[in-house]
Amino acid sequence: MAEHHVFLALGSNLGDKEQNINAAYQKITERIGTIIVRSAFYTTSPEGFDSSNDFVNSVCEVVCDMDAYSLFLSIECIEKELGRGRKSVNGIYRDRVIDIDLLMYDDLQIDRPCLIIPHPRLHLRTFVLDPFFEISPHTLHPVFGKTIAQLKDELSIRKEGVHVTD
Repeated sequence: MAEHHVFLALGSNLGDKEQNINAAYQKITERIGTIIVRSAFYTTSPEGFDSSNDFVNSVCEVVCDMDAYSLFLSIECIEKELGRGRKSVNGIYRDRVIDIDLLMYDDLQIDRPCLIIPHPRLHLRTFVLDPFFEISPHTLHPVFGKTIAQLKDELSIRKEGVHVTD
């Protein structure tokens, strides 16, 4: 079986947030593969919806032998077991016990209705790029051809209102 390097983003804004993420990490280790590295916990305000509950976020790199679709299904099962309700639909977000996003799978590019890799919004999310940068700043985004460090810098410039051109 081939070894694949995948990056996952984990977030929680309900209950014992750090424990929710640690429980997800345990299940990832049991069912998906070996966690090579994981970031610290980052506390952030919700993005894309109003909530008084801040998020705790983390990113990890995992080595696994699963294909991308099996991995995606395993992630969904872990989320449900840990109390995740419905996934966000049509950009409508809500509070959640756990959220696990598949950010990257090797340098694979998939664009299907049920699965998009790399994650289509990872380059727009500080709460993903900050912990991703901590563990793997030189990882290359397979669509943009830029490192996580470059994407993080570009996002911070955009958020400051400066236009970035290539």
